[in-house]
Amino acid sequence: MSSDTGMRVVVTGATGNVGTSVVRRLSEDPEVSSVLGLSRRIPDWSPPKTDWAAVDLASERSDLVERFTDADAVVHLAWAFQPTHDPAATWRTNVLGSMRVLDAVAAAGVPALVHASSVGAYSPGPKDEAVDESWPTHGWPDAAYCREKAYLERALDTFERDHPGTRVVRMRPAFLFRRESASEQRRIFGGRFLPDVPGLRVQALHTDDAANAYRLALHSDVRGAFNLAADPPVDARLLGEMFDARPVRLPRTAARSAIAAAWGLHLLPASPHLFDAVLRLPLMDCTRARTELGWRPEHTAPEVLEEFLLGLRDGAGARTEPMRGRKVG
Repeated sequence: MSSDTGMRVVVTGATGNVGTSVVRRLSEDPEVSSVLGLSRRIPDWSPPKTDWAAVDLASERSDLVERFTDADAVVHLAWAFQPTHDPAATWRTNVLGSMRVLDAVAAAGVPALVHASSVGAYSPGPKDEAVDESWPTHGWPDAAYCREKAYLERALDTFERDHPGTRVVRMRPAFLFRRESASEQRRIFGGRFLPDVPGLRVQALHTDDAANAYRLALHSDVRGAFNLAADPPVDARLLGEMFDARPVRLPRTAARSAIAAAWGLHLLPASPHLFDAVLRLPLMDCTRARTELGWRPEHTAPEVLEEFLLGLRDGAGARTEPMRGRKVG
């Protein structure tokens, strides 16, 4: 630790969905003496023990080494999901920006790095059984999000080989939701029918539960990857029971064509390439997080979705620019 009073932690992407939850958890942790939140814009939010710095990871002028000096750990969460029509732009932030983080962690001699990977890093896998962290992480190459997450898994492999003194933890969470993220993540829901597309079976997790896993990793000596997800898996049948709606079978080609048309007209932020990936993502076994981190999600998947949809209805948000509340028309 950098001092006798506690741990100093730097968090990138500190104003986003996961970042705000991680910063709040760390600010309440008696074993953490200070948190430095890095984001492109300094928020109108100041939790205890937290300072802010404006940093754009896409900029080569970002002086990350100075920010990381004397830190006990860096939690790397920064990620740009948009613009999906310009994959070069997201590559600059997500991949090149992350490479700058890795270089700065090494240069500053930071003892621990906790990196936000994703279920999206996994290669296509089964929907009827869960895979552990040994499943290949080559992503779905046609989707920029998965391609970038998979590339960074290879970058971390190289980093660990070259810097064995730095403890590296890779979190691979399922899709993350909470009430305050509703405006940021809003999507189109409607009608008395739900599309039932073959392969559309995924896992969800409350953002606060993910944040607790990050906190636990900081207080442990674990290394490697951890799957994070809540039960049960989410499919059209479960959603139909939750919302008293009847699932209607829809062929993949029809669903993809509709998404592609809406995305092409800039009416939908999610690309058809990501839709292809979601249909192929494996279900994750979270045994390692439970046994080695002592982690348990406090929210079930239906509870997560119910909270998110209530937030969607209310236009819920938080006091950071990415999380601002916006009513859905």
